[in-house]
Amino acid sequence: MNGFDLGIVFWLFLLLLIFLWPQYRLRALQGARLSLIRKLEAKLGCRVITLIHRQERIGLFGIPFYRYIDIEDSEHVLRAIRTTSPDTPIAIIIHTPGGLVLAAAQIALALKEHKAKTIAIIPHYAMSGGTLIALAADEIWMDENAVLGPVDPQISDPRHGAIPASSILRVVNEKGKDKVREEYLLLADIAEKAMRQMEELVYKLLKDKMGDRARELAKIMVEGRWTHDYPITVEEARSLGIPVKTEIPAEVYQLMELYPQPAALRPSVEYVPAPYAPPRSRRGEQQR
Repeated sequence: MNGFDLGIVFWLFLLLLIFLWPQYRLRALQGARLSLIRKLEAKLGCRVITLIHRQERIGLFGIPFYRYIDIEDSEHVLRAIRTTSPDTPIAIIIHTPGGLVLAAAQIALALKEHKAKTIAIIPHYAMSGGTLIALAADEIWMDENAVLGPVDPQISDPRHGAIPASSILRVVNEKGKDKVREEYLLLADIAEKAMRQMEELVYKLLKDKMGDRARELAKIMVEGRWTHDYPITVEEARSLGIPVKTEIPAEVYQLMELYPQPAALRPSVEYVPAPYAPPRSRRGEQQR
C-alpha cells in the first residue's frame, strides 16, 4: 500500500470517526440517564418521567434557539403516564421555562387523573406551563432555591410579541372601549376568555387537595399581579398555600448533569466539583 492509499484510509477513518463519535457519545449519555432514572425509581418506588428543557443557547449555524413544552412533549409524557399501572406512583422531574398551553394542560390533566400518588420534582425552575404541571401533582418537591412562576395567559400579537392578557384588559378598561382600535377590542375579547379558561383549569387541578382555597389561589396565579417571569420561591409558594417539600434526592441533581449543552455555549461558570474540601489555611493564618 503506497502513501496515497494510506492517506485515503486515514481520511476515511477520520471522517468515520467524526460522524460516529457524536452518535456514540449520545448513546452513552442516554444509557447513563436511563441507568440513573432506574436507580431513582428504585429509591422512590415511583415511575420517573423527565421533562427537562435547557434554557441555554444551542447554536444552529450561529442562530440560537430554545426548548419549550410542545405537543411532542405532551405526546411522550401522556404515553408514559398511560403505560404506567394505575397503582404505581409517578414522579415527574420538571425543568422548563414553560411553553404551549395546550401541551402543558394535557400533561397536567393526565397527571391529576392518575390514580396513584404523583410528585412534581423541581431542581431549578418550572415556570408558566411547568408550574401548571406541578400544581396538578399531589406533592411538589423543590430545591430550596428553585422557583415556580405565574400562569397568566400571554396573547400573541404580530407587532409586540406575547402580551399579558391582564395588561390588555387593563389598558382597554382604563381607556374605554370607544377609544381603542378594533384590533385591540378583539385582543381584549381573546384575553378575557384566556384568563377565564386558565383560572378554571387551575381551580380544577387544585380543588381536590385545597378545597375552598383553590379558587383564591387560581385567581392569584392567573390575574397578572406579577410579570410572567416573576420567580415564586419556596417561601412565597408556601405563603400562598401551596404545600412544598424541599427534600430533593441526590440522584435528581446527578441526572441534571447528564443534560449538557455544547461546551462553547455553556455559561462561563467554573468551580471545584463536589465533594469539596476547603483549601488549608497558611501556617501564619493558623497561628493567629
